[in-house]
Amino acid sequence: MESSTSVIPPVSNFQPSETSSVVPHLLDISIKLASTNHLLWKAQVIPILQSFERLCSSLASPLTIPRLEIEGGSHEQINSISMSRRFVWPKEDLVGAHQELTAPVVDLEGFLRGDEEATKQASDIIKAACLQHGFFQVINHGVDLNLISVAHDHTDNFFKLPTCDKLKVRRLPGSIWGYSSGHADRYLSKLPWKETLSFGYNENCPNPIGIDFFKSTIGKDFEQTRLVYLKYCEAMKGLSLSIMELLAISLGVDRGHYRKFFEDGCSIMRCNFYPPCQEPGLTLGTGPHRDPTSLTILHQDQVGGLEVFSDNIWQRVRPLQSALVINVGDTFMALSNGTYKSCLHRAVVNKYEERRSLAFFLCPREDKVVRPPQDLVCNQGKRMYPDFTWSDMLHFTQKFYRADDATLQNFTKWIISAKSANL
Repeated sequence: MESSTSVIPPVSNFQPSETSSVVPHLLDISIKLASTNHLLWKAQVIPILQSFERLCSSLASPLTIPRLEIEGGSHEQINSISMSRRFVWPKEDLVGAHQELTAPVVDLEGFLRGDEEATKQASDIIKAACLQHGFFQVINHGVDLNLISVAHDHTDNFFKLPTCDKLKVRRLPGSIWGYSSGHADRYLSKLPWKETLSFGYNENCPNPIGIDFFKSTIGKDFEQTRLVYLKYCEAMKGLSLSIMELLAISLGVDRGHYRKFFEDGCSIMRCNFYPPCQEPGLTLGTGPHRDPTSLTILHQDQVGGLEVFSDNIWQRVRPLQSALVINVGDTFMALSNGTYKSCLHRAVVNKYEERRSLAFFLCPREDKVVRPPQDLVCNQGKRMYPDFTWSDMLHFTQKFYRADDATLQNFTKWIISAKSANL
């Protein structure tokens, strides 16, 4: 069945993600030269160029993107200078984090055991966190720590493959599955300094993680990795549904409301690898954004790099060995009628150490209508967002809009405009 978004036109002021604006403080250098005296130019512009040159020289190793898939199926060689420029971010996105976030830590042991008092305590902590910034961590979550470790090992094995082997499963235009290096297949500027491997998970399908795609490209050697990822996704889906129960309790709606809504959904698994960078002050591992999905469960290694925007400043998140990071996404913000905030976050990189993380994104079934419980609407007096489907949101963020700190607001305008156009 065709997506309901197939006839929805883009709003005129939205640009496709492939034509995102380029970095102004580098591209405008030639303009500044014409209006700036020589001494001022030496003081202000030369340091920028020197930093840029250092970034260029660092690009060949360890992060390389030797070939770029372009529309039409052909390839082009990307030279180091043009690729390097694409990794540089605007200064406003690079403001440093100078303090550590006091991240709420939720102990799930009592809740998972059925203890009502522990359940109330957990839901209260979650409520406070979601009202403030949409971010918390969970411990005693019931996920086998050895499984998490093994999943990281298999992820490491994949990213250590030769580039030519990784490119066998490269992300194709219009798809969200596969391998990508710096998302160079999607964007022209502000590329993240990372490699990713993404795939879908739906336990209700005979092929729950789309493994036929990987087997047909990497081959039979992927079989053990397939089994590990399958177990990992099963564990993450179970935990995410449990957290949905706590979110429902914290919002004062039926305990099973959100669990039922997401039970038959198709989720997304993403493995992230952040290489060291010789100029970490010029780029980001992941830019500032709120996840368009509903709920993210992240396990990060001990290197650190995750940052959350709270109290109008960026704050570092210290990794906890056995904890899982949870953050609310835009789709759940809509499901809560705007009561809970989606988490604005980013990832920074460093000069010396690789960083790894495993991210599981909970999503509803694509054709399900995203609509808050009526109790929340009655309490607030009005609907904050129009009805939409996850298919609508996915289409918007894959075709027309690069996720940032205002995705939900702009998506809402897009949906309303589309509905008006179809009247």
